[in-house]
Amino acid sequence: MSDEELEAVVRQFVSDANAAYAEYEKGYANPDVVLDRIRGHLDELERELD
Repeated sequence: MSDEELEAVVRQFVSDANAAYAEYEKGYANPDVVLDRIRGHLDELERELD
């Protein structure tokens, strides 16, 4: 994976994690849902890095 591809994958993870947190902050999701979503995004990031 090139540096550019790695950067894109990490940026996508950060964006997705921030979106999940923003939903929590606005009261749209409870903490368990947000943690599950972030765990899913971490799993995606790990798959991309393999």
